[in-house]
Amino acid sequence: MRKGNPLSSSFRATESVEPTADAPKTDAKGIWGWMLFDWAAQPFFTVVTTFIFGPYFVARLTDDPVSAQTLWSNVATISSVVIAIFSPILGSIADQSGSRKPWIAFFAVIKIACLAMLWFAAPGSPVLWPALFMIFASIAAEFSIVFNDSMMPRLTTPENVGRISNTAWGLGYLGGMIVLIFIVLFMAASPQTGLTIIGLPPLFGLDPATGEDARVTGPIAAIWYFIFILPMFFFTPDVKKGLPLARAVRSGLSELKSTLRELRHRPLITRFLIARMLYQDGVNGLLILGGAFAAGMFGWATMEIGIYGIILNIVAIGGCFAAGRLDQRLGSRTMIIISLVFLLLATLGIISTEKTSTLFGLLQFSTEETHGLFSSGAEKAYIVYGVLIGLAFGPVQASSRSYLARNVTIAEAGRYFGIYALSGRATSFMATLMFSIATYATGSAHIGMATLILFLGAGLVLLLRVPKTL
Repeated sequence: MRKGNPLSSSFRATESVEPTADAPKTDAKGIWGWMLFDWAAQPFFTVVTTFIFGPYFVARLTDDPVSAQTLWSNVATISSVVIAIFSPILGSIADQSGSRKPWIAFFAVIKIACLAMLWFAAPGSPVLWPALFMIFASIAAEFSIVFNDSMMPRLTTPENVGRISNTAWGLGYLGGMIVLIFIVLFMAASPQTGLTIIGLPPLFGLDPATGEDARVTGPIAAIWYFIFILPMFFFTPDVKKGLPLARAVRSGLSELKSTLRELRHRPLITRFLIARMLYQDGVNGLLILGGAFAAGMFGWATMEIGIYGIILNIVAIGGCFAAGRLDQRLGSRTMIIISLVFLLLATLGIISTEKTSTLFGLLQFSTEETHGLFSSGAEKAYIVYGVLIGLAFGPVQASSRSYLARNVTIAEAGRYFGIYALSGRATSFMATLMFSIATYATGSAHIGMATLILFLGAGLVLLLRVPKTL
């Protein structure tokens, strides 16, 4: 990893950025420590939220998959509202208090404790407790990301920030995939045979009939997170401690008010944040609901969902590493646009797929009962659409992060990444809420998933009016 000076800048009327001479230096070890945060954090999103525990929550924790899917969506909605309200406040406070690492450590304790408690979410047990633990774990995870992302402008030059952001995202998917593969090969077993896909009994005597192969993902993600955030604490430089907490809170709230007023005079960055607010809602919806949607439609168990997740993550890793280079050549905005087109096509494909057809009935499949892994034509079509998602959902987020990092100063990074988190969550409860309302009103999860197109499409249209660089 090449060393470089991070971005430090002052905005002029044209919203351009000029690095300052006194920008601190970060060596390769510090950059790698920062990138390993994504490696540490991703199994929670990949294994717990998307591919293993989430589908288990929907398909096996209760006897009513439609109601469970609505409840799972409501978990995401509540989390998103809290994150949207408090992320910019915490970001502004971080700018005043200086150090980011104590905040990350505080929220890590909450996240790890809540993930460990998911082990007790057995079938037939009250669903309220695992739902609450998922809400608190999601909130803690996202707040930690605000503080971690706000460190990025200090790490490298504007030219390299897109490559580093996408590489970190790719490392995250790699970490998530490693945990997912381990669970699928050695823990996720068929409830009928009691054996994993490689013909072995699950490790530690896990009982798939009681969901232990899915419930164990919480403690595993907690341990993984604890181990791999340590390099960031040890090697990545932090800002010196600033104001005491009470003064930092007062000053941070004042700075946030000033920043929100300032956005009126920075229309280009405001337009980008609004666009990102819209399309990120659609991305969040796909990540939160995609695995559960497949589980509900095809009846996939932990094994099938896990293998589907492995396929997506393999594609996502390659997509992120390729996007890192393309981001340097084409720019972050172009990468976001390409990714959104892929996501729109994939979402259309998903909602067009039924158990015996896809493309809204234009492509019919055999109605004979099939056996084996992904044996039906509809399942194969769903995987193809999943590949498009895998190619796009990493770069669309990593390049969004690098786009903002190129256009904010070190001093204001905390509050702007707090607003950035707000833009990713301010209306994301609307995406899951619209899914819940549409699914409840019609009894069709397909119609619920179709609402995500509104967010992805609106974000893309607005992003087309944002310049390549501010």
